[in-house]
Amino acid sequence: MNNNSQIYQYHRLSNGIRIVFKRNSSPVIHCGVFVNAGSRDETKSEEGMAHFIEHAIFKGTEKRRAYHILNRIDGVGGELNAYTTKEETCIYASAMTQHLERCIELFADIIFHSTFPEKELIKETEVIVDEINSYKDTPSELIFDDFEELFFGQHSLAHNILGTPRNIRKFNTASIHGFMQRNYTTDRMVISMVGNVDFAKAIHLCERYFGCQPATVSENIRKPVDNTNYFVEKRNKHGHQVHALFGCPAYSSFDDRRIVFTLINNILGGPAMNSRLNIGIREKYGLCYNIETQYTLFSDSGIFYIYTAMHPDFKEKIIELVFKELDTLRNTPLSTTQLHMAKMQLVGQMAINNEQPLNEMQAIGKSLMVYDRVDSIDEIATEIDAITAMQVLDAANEILDKQRFSQLFYT
Repeated sequence: MNNNSQIYQYHRLSNGIRIVFKRNSSPVIHCGVFVNAGSRDETKSEEGMAHFIEHAIFKGTEKRRAYHILNRIDGVGGELNAYTTKEETCIYASAMTQHLERCIELFADIIFHSTFPEKELIKETEVIVDEINSYKDTPSELIFDDFEELFFGQHSLAHNILGTPRNIRKFNTASIHGFMQRNYTTDRMVISMVGNVDFAKAIHLCERYFGCQPATVSENIRKPVDNTNYFVEKRNKHGHQVHALFGCPAYSSFDDRRIVFTLINNILGGPAMNSRLNIGIREKYGLCYNIETQYTLFSDSGIFYIYTAMHPDFKEKIIELVFKELDTLRNTPLSTTQLHMAKMQLVGQMAINNEQPLNEMQAIGKSLMVYDRVDSIDEIATEIDAITAMQVLDAANEILDKQRFSQLFYT
C-alpha cells in the first residue's frame, strides 16, 4: 500500500491558505482555488450571490478588462472555468505546464482585485437570467431544486443556487464586495494542483501571488440544519413524462457512516448498468429509460435521492418496485460474494474517475478544504474493504425506511 505522504504534498501559507499538490508526468497541469463558501452562506437578500460572483469575477480587475481575463488562459490553449455549489466555489484552469504561473497569477488577480464594474454586471445579469430560464426548461434538473426547497423549508440550503431574476438584478459592486469580505477569507481557501512541476516551484508561485495577502478569518457561522420537512407533492408541468423524485435525510459529510451509505447508494442506483434499481425496473420490465440514485452530502446534513422519469401509466408500478428494492436491502444481508463485488465495483469506479487529472485535482482540493486531509485511493479502498454486511444492513434500515421518503412528482 502506498504511503499517502508520497502521493500528495502539502503546504500552508502564513496567511492560512492551504495547498495540496500531486505530481504526474502529463504535459498539462490542472489547478484551482477552492473557497468554502456557497449559496447556503447567503442572506435572504443575497440569494444567488455566490453563483453571481462565479460569473462576475471574470469581468474586470484593477489591471485587466474582461477580455484580457478570458484571453489570459484560453489564448495559450488552456481552459478557465468555475462552479458553485451550496457549500463551495471553485475557480480552476487547465493549461500546458509552462503556463502554471499564468494561471496562479490570474487566480490571485481575480479573487483579490476584481472591481466588478457596474456596466459588466448589468450584462452578466441577463446572461444568468437566461441560464435560469434554460434551467427551468430541464425538469430532470429543476426537480432537485424544487425538492430541496420543500425539504429544507426556511433554511438557506433550501434556495436555488442560481437565485431569481428579481433578486440578482439588485446586486451591485458594493453588495458583491460585502459577500466576498465575509466569505472569501484566507482560512477558507485551498489551492489544488496536479501536474508535472517541482513542488518547490509550485509553492514559490503560490507564495508570490497568494502569500502577500493578509490573513483573514471568516466570522460567518453557518446556521445548522435542525430539522427537515416531509411531503408528498405533485406539480403539473404538462410534459410527456412523469418525473419522480424520492428523497430522505441521510448522513452528513462528517458522519463516519457516510462511507457505508456511499456503498449502498452505488449498489442501488450508481452509474453502473448492474445497479439494483436499473436491473429490477429498466432491464426486467422496461418501464423507464433512466433510474438513478444520488447521495448529496453537506457539512451538517445529507440527502439520499431516487430519480426517474416514466410514462404516466407506469407510475404506480415503478413506485412499488422502487420500495421493494429498498426493502430487500433492509431485510436481506448481503452475501459474502455480493459484498465483495460491491466493494470492488465502488473502488474501481473511484480509481477510474481519478484517472482524469482534472477530476483528481478537484477531488483533492475539496477534500483538503472540508476535511483538512486527503486520502489516497488505497486508503479509501481499505476503509471500504472494512465495511461489514451488518453495517450495510444497519444503515439501510436506518435510512431506507419508506416512511422517511418525501416524494415530488412533475405530471
